Amino acid sequence: MPTYAYACKDCGHAFDIVQSFSDSSLTSCPECQGALRKKFNSVGVVFKGSGFYRTDSRDAKGSTVSAAPAAPAAAPAPAAAAS
Repeated sequence: MPTYAYACKDCGHAFDIVQSFSDSSLTSCPECQGALRKKFNSVGVVFKGSGFYRTDSRDAKGSTVSAAPAAPAAAPAPAAAAS
């Protein structure tokens, strides 16, 4: 469940609370019963690994990297001689 940050418009009291997505936003300050506002913070998303950058799928010349050719099919093993 996400944590939301609130601040009171009247007394300045700030606090965090864990709420479900379906819960209604809080409207009154627990300290002074004043009006609350929801504070929005930047989202901390970090993309790690390959594939997230434009240069990950390109070669040094700037063109796209072509798929490697398929390996030739192996020759079947010779059948055992019947005696």
